[in-house]
Amino acid sequence: MSAAVATQMIAADFLKLRKRRSTLAWSLVLAIAPLLIYFIVSAAQHSSSPVEHPPAGGLIGYVDGLRLLAVFFGPLAAILIGVDAGAGDAASGVFRDLVVTGRSRAALFATRVPAAIALSALVALAGYAVLAIGTYALAGSSPAPDATQMLNGLGFTLLSIAVISTLAVGFSALTASKPPALVALIGWQLIASPILTNISSLGSARQLVVREAVDHFTPVDLGDRGGRIGMTTGTALAVMIVWLVVSSALGAWRTRTMDA
Repeated sequence: MSAAVATQMIAADFLKLRKRRSTLAWSLVLAIAPLLIYFIVSAAQHSSSPVEHPPAGGLIGYVDGLRLLAVFFGPLAAILIGVDAGAGDAASGVFRDLVVTGRSRAALFATRVPAAIALSALVALAGYAVLAIGTYALAGSSPAPDATQMLNGLGFTLLSIAVISTLAVGFSALTASKPPALVALIGWQLIASPILTNISSLGSARQLVVREAVDHFTPVDLGDRGGRIGMTTGTALAVMIVWLVVSSALGAWRTRTMDA
């Protein structure tokens, strides 16, 4: 498959995802609404009691907002998009039509990954724009993050989104069904991962949790949500790569062997 054909297929998959308006709408809601609620409520609290409540923006608002976007709700948006990319064709019954065109099944799977990452990144950028506006517009007299901190936060957000969306594409392609994939991935992201990383008796085995590997690169303190298990950057990269390779390989295998 030539680079031109691959680019066309990725663009087609991206357009297909973008036109699934319910998925896109809910992804934007997950990425933007929690930040809006956070800044509105925090601003109202500061307005009513400036002594007890700090300004909604500034460094404090930036850290809390980055947690919301990069650790909680941004990955959920990436899961929605990734699952739609990985299992959407099979769920809607158009997989057979794609197969009869003669295109490689491996290529059909491979082009879904960059398409899902691209759309997830655009959604994350929309959320980060809200975070940046709230951080500076509502900073008041409190210190605000500098350009380096903002760029580091953006990089961490995009890394988190890219890893989760890629895992979602592979796992949903393996299951070939959207509901089980959504339940399993959301449960892993919100429930299983935090529980496993907080079980001290597991020791260094907790480094194998992909969420912890991603959170190693956080530029802010995540509290009890991750980034607290000591590991080297090399280990964190290796864990992420293994998860991505295994999930993608399983998704590609399922795409190549499933009945059309």
